Amino acid sequence: MPETAPAVPATSTRTEVVAGLTTFLATAYIVVVNPAILSDGTGMPFAGALTATVLLSGLLTILMGLYARLPFAVAPGMGLNAFFAYTLVVGQQIPWPTALGMVFWAGVLFLVISVTPVRERVAAAIPASLRTAMACGIGLLITLVGLRGAGIVVGDPVTLVKPGPFTPSVLLAVLGLVIAVGLMVRGKTIAFLVSIGAVTAVAWMAGLVTPPQTWVSRPDFTSVTLRLDLWGALAPALWPSIVAVLFTDLFDSLSTFIGVAEATGFTDDEGRPVRLRQGLIVDAWATLGAGLLGTSSGTAYVESAAGINAGGRTGLTAIVAGLCFLPCLFLAPIAAAVPPFATTPVLIIVGVLMFRTSRALPFGALEEMVPAFLTLVLIPLTLSITQGLLWGLVAHVVAFVVAGRSRDLTPWSWGLGGLAVGLLYLHG
Repeated sequence: MPETAPAVPATSTRTEVVAGLTTFLATAYIVVVNPAILSDGTGMPFAGALTATVLLSGLLTILMGLYARLPFAVAPGMGLNAFFAYTLVVGQQIPWPTALGMVFWAGVLFLVISVTPVRERVAAAIPASLRTAMACGIGLLITLVGLRGAGIVVGDPVTLVKPGPFTPSVLLAVLGLVIAVGLMVRGKTIAFLVSIGAVTAVAWMAGLVTPPQTWVSRPDFTSVTLRLDLWGALAPALWPSIVAVLFTDLFDSLSTFIGVAEATGFTDDEGRPVRLRQGLIVDAWATLGAGLLGTSSGTAYVESAAGINAGGRTGLTAIVAGLCFLPCLFLAPIAAAVPPFATTPVLIIVGVLMFRTSRALPFGALEEMVPAFLTLVLIPLTLSITQGLLWGLVAHVVAFVVAGRSRDLTPWSWGLGGLAVGLLYLHG
């Protein structure tokens, strides 16, 4: 059945422009946060990562408006950037050009899935409990990254982690968290930007961080753009991580489109998100393009709901938001002078927002909860979304067989479970 237009109120050009500006303000924090995460211990130049972030966000958000005709912003996904930096590059010691190649191939697979019925089959084969657990686990991982960035949590050779000393950076991180939460509960879409700006300004004035010597600079189009290692990324040992990038991106995109569409009325007569196929195709190009440009996977942003609530109903909202990103290409010196503890509140709150889906976990069914719990805890404890997802898929099949529910397992469930075993073997 063809998709039909949603029954939404009439709009105007002025309303769409205002909605586009609102969407940009709600998502602009990624311009600072993403390159900070990508350059943390990976060797990726901050300026290059910022240029890639801005280009991907601007161009793909515009494409979302022109092709999918949806008022959604696209940018490097929170969680996917942590996976790229801390699991692939820092944890597995994969060179960042190779990791970019892995993102590219995940995008190719995502594009194939998005234009075929495989998309629905794969989505249906992954239990809802595991999808929820993945979101919660990634939320914990992001929170851990934020706490470490502020020095609230530090490493310890005996206990693995321990509380850090109470320093000015910890105090400013707490101040930023108070500001962000206070603004968010009042519905202010610029909460993250105000929090980052306020903490950074205080840090500059207090002499904790050196302000930038210059406020603008030329974009860096050479240090990371087109630096991906396509063939090195195809080593069999890296296949599990490519699959993890694919699944995480696919589920993140599906959940964003479905959740925002249901909340804002962008559904057809059967309750399905309007133009979902076109939206997922743009998301697939965002992942493929991220590998080429030099950043982690791009995806639709749930903060797009801010612009939709401001009246955005068409692709013009996305086009305006995308155009707003492009001037940020020249702001690398300012972004580089933002201290890690200024972005800590953003990471903690994003982690909270992702973890709140835990209320949907199947606490009453042990055979469903055990695989979900393994997925949830293994992601932050191993710093690997790959390990959490693969062990969860295997545990799901084993738990259902032990519980006498093997008839509830579809051929796709068995297939993904067997694939996970093989990928765990290769990953080891």
